Formats: sequence, structure tokens, C-alpha cells
Amino acid sequence: MYLLEYGGEDDAFAAVESRHAATSVTRVAPGLAVANALVPERVRGLAYTRAASDLVGRTDASVASARALLEAASIDREGTVAVRATDVHGSSGVSTTHAERELGSVLVDRGFAVDLEDPDHALRAVFSEGRLESDANTNADDGRDDLIESVASGESGERVSVCALGWLAAESVRDFGSRAPTDKPFFQPGSMDPLLARAVANIAGAEPGRTILDPMCGTGGVLVEAGLVGADVVGTDAQAKMVAGARTNLAHFLDREDPSPTGVPRGSWHVARGDGTRLPLRDGAIDAVVFDAPYGRQSKIETHRLADLVSGALTESRRVADRAVVVADRSWANEARDAGWTLEAAFERRVHRSLTRYVLVLS
Repeated sequence: MYLLEYGGEDDAFAAVESRHAATSVTRVAPGLAVANALVPERVRGLAYTRAASDLVGRTDASVASARALLEAASIDREGTVAVRATDVHGSSGVSTTHAERELGSVLVDRGFAVDLEDPDHALRAVFSEGRLESDANTNADDGRDDLIESVASGESGERVSVCALGWLAAESVRDFGSRAPTDKPFFQPGSMDPLLARAVANIAGAEPGRTILDPMCGTGGVLVEAGLVGADVVGTDAQAKMVAGARTNLAHFLDREDPSPTGVPRGSWHVARGDGTRLPLRDGAIDAVVFDAPYGRQSKIETHRLADLVSGALTESRRVADRAVVVADRSWANEARDAGWTLEAAFERRVHRSLTRYVLVLS
């Protein structure tokens, strides 16, 4: 099994995204989940998962218990080691320095040499205490949760105390700050931050060999993130200004021969001016659609009201793809169902006092 360490912003949302890289994801404590299998290369491209490790075992969140667990564990590894301890949100009160020292001494006693700078193997020791909330904001239409295996056990809101040990297998590339909307060659207010853009691209299934469409691409933020994890991307927008700006951004980040920071070849891209309710694409031509619906304002396409635009885009998206992720300032769930979509999951993500983003996962 594998240990997943989440970023802490929203565990239920992180769990859905982590299914892009792992199977049978089960949350076991705040900030922590376990999985049956994973693809390390995809972990590198996750937004809300920071690290994945080969699970050694779990116990309660105390240094003594962690030491006992490691002393009893079989270790089939050779080379130098280091211990990296983390206390999720400072919830357990454990001294991570003390934990690293104690667990390191166990490894030394078992014949390992310690290399704190460049070890062959890093042992992750993650401590977490708190209430393990249920996936209340993951709402499948048929009453099932097809994306995550919910919480490990017990009642919703149960308080848990967990220390999980694991040998680091993969870490996500935390370079999102280098693509802040205001630092891109073309910027417009209201652009989606790259962390969320990467997450929704992953949830849609962006990876090498797949094609992702954004029919309201704006500055191209979602397309950039999908392209950086290897997907080929297609965008349309009603405004010539946005089309030109998206092309500038995509060329800047994707028109390079070297692999992206995630380690995969950058995807190809194409952006054109067009109406998201009348896409010039054949049925089933796209693997998945992602779009950020206009927020509380009339569409820039003069012939459409906002509701007509979103409904039309949902209908067209259903024609060209069998998966979609929609971000908006309100829930368009009813319109999505009317367009033939099944709602897999729905999330509310607060951006600031006056803006909450809704994320719908559709199939």
C-alpha cells in the first residue's frame, strides 16, 4: 500500500484529484490517505498531493509508537537513509526533531548509514490528529462515490490519532508560483490560479495521449497546466483578445523541446476564436472538457444570455466528450443534468469573502 500526504487545503477535493495517480484512495486522518497502487510519474503532476510513499505501517500519533512500529517492520532496502517527520497543521504536538532523532537511531541500529543531504531512501513520518470528516461535498447522483473510498472507518467526525511511516516514492513538483496569473505574458483579472487549474485538469484526466478542451479558455490557464502534464490541448474563446493572449501564454510555456517540470513531454496546443455552444468538432473528438464559466456577468457573445451560454456549452461538451469538469461562481448542476451529464462530485471552494468557486465533476 501507499501513503498519500495532502496539502491540507481540502482533503476531500485532494482525494478526488489523487485518484488520477492512485487507486482505492481512503482517507485515514486529516491530511493523510492510503492507496492500493499509484503511478509515481503522475504524482509529480498533482496539485493537492505533496508526496506519496511506500507504506511501512500506521500507529497512533506518538514518537514511542512510531519507534515501536519501525523496530518491528521489515526493511528491504540498501544504501543511505534519512528521516523526514511532519506534524500535519501542528495537530499532534509531536516534536518532529525528536521523532527524526528517535527513528533515525532505529535505522542506525539496524545497520543503515545516515545521509541528511542526499540519502538513497527517505523515511517519511507523518503525524496527524483531528476529526476525520466524511466526504459530505462529494455527491454522486446515484448515491455512490465512484472516485474515493470515503474515510477509513468509523463515524463522520470521529477524532483520530495517526502516525504513518513510509519510504518516499514520489513528490509533486511545487512550481506553481512561477506561473502566477500576474506573472504570465498575458494577464487578465479573474484568471484561475495554477494550483486549481492543475487540479481540475488532473481530475479531467489530463496526461500524455489524451486531448483536453477548454471552450471558454480565457488566458489559457487550464490549458497550460494540462499541457505541462503531457496532454494535447485545444481552446476556443469568443473574444479575439483572449485568443491572442492564450496563444501567447501557451507558446511561452509549451513551445519548448525540453520535458516539463513534471518530467513528461509538453503537450501540443491549438487555440481559435469560436462559440462554446457551437464547437467545430466531431462527436466524441475530445477526451475531456474543462471550463471556467463566466462569473456573474453577461457573456461576451452578444447572442447569448449567461444561462444560455453555460447550458449550450454543457450540451456541446457532452457531444464531444464523455467527461467534464466545470468551475463557476454558482452550481450549474441542474443544467448539467439537463445536458445529459451525471454528477460525480461537487465541491465549494472559497476564494475570498465575495467569491466561492463551485467545481462540478461530470461524466
